[in-house]
Amino acid sequence: MSAADLFDHPALFYRGEAEYLAGVLPFVRDALAAEEPVAVAVPGENLDLVRDALGACAGAVRLLDMREAGRNPGRILPAVLHAFADAQPPGRRVRIVGEPVWAGRSSVEYPACVQHEALINAAFRGRAVTVLCPYDAGRLDPGVLADAYVTHPTVVPAGATVAHDSRAYAPEQAVARYNVPLPPAPPGAPACAFTAAALSPARHHAVAEGRRLGLTGVRLDDLALVTAELTTNSVVHGGGAGTLWVWAESGYVVCEVRDDGRLTDPLAGRRPAPRERRGGRGLLLVNLVSDLVRTHTGDDGTTVRAYFAV
Repeated sequence: MSAADLFDHPALFYRGEAEYLAGVLPFVRDALAAEEPVAVAVPGENLDLVRDALGACAGAVRLLDMREAGRNPGRILPAVLHAFADAQPPGRRVRIVGEPVWAGRSSVEYPACVQHEALINAAFRGRAVTVLCPYDAGRLDPGVLADAYVTHPTVVPAGATVAHDSRAYAPEQAVARYNVPLPPAPPGAPACAFTAAALSPARHHAVAEGRRLGLTGVRLDDLALVTAELTTNSVVHGGGAGTLWVWAESGYVVCEVRDDGRLTDPLAGRRPAPRERRGGRGLLLVNLVSDLVRTHTGDDGTTVRAYFAV
């Protein structure tokens, strides 16, 4: 078997509970029969379906509510998929059901979801890992299903049991297509320019604005951490300076940092940092503690926008 054949990433289209269970349960039960580690990370209502259907076997499966574990799509690769796969004995196939896109995901979150699905292919290429991704064909927009054909090498149509190769498969194109410029900060948000000598004032500015906009306790600490990581990253990798904005938007406090650097590694911040390596965890920490992270990078610089629910 070639390295390319080791990894599998099918999309499963379903309509209703019966088709969902008909697609997911055999995948899980086959893993259990083969004594392969298996995890199910799906929205809570679907997680309950799977748990109830598995009965006594549910205890042998790692069960995660994706609405919590994957609220930020940028967190799913390092904290859900890699966290499970990397903890298993070498040489054993790992199976994961991952459902990062569901009806109700906002238009702000969705681009990050598509990029996540596309980047799974690069993150696990050559590894004995299968990631099955269910898509609710009855409730999701047709454009979402079309994107699934682009981000998955194979697709199981709704009501079918056999996967077909996707002729539209082009994950790198999906990453690039959703790497779009982010709207500017609202006019009322004060800009805070920073350099290496002004990192502390930038962090204090973010904390003061976050507190004023309703963040408290741990969430305010998370904002301070993200601000410190993003501004430091700009100084080290983004030309030595940048600009910070903090504002309120649709129930979130948003922290944005722009600089003149270019992010060349689309998996930056999405792969676990090796324990023996010092540093290099800034963008990973940003993804782990934020409720959503959106990024745009290009010849004119990089923008990273982190969201914190109030």
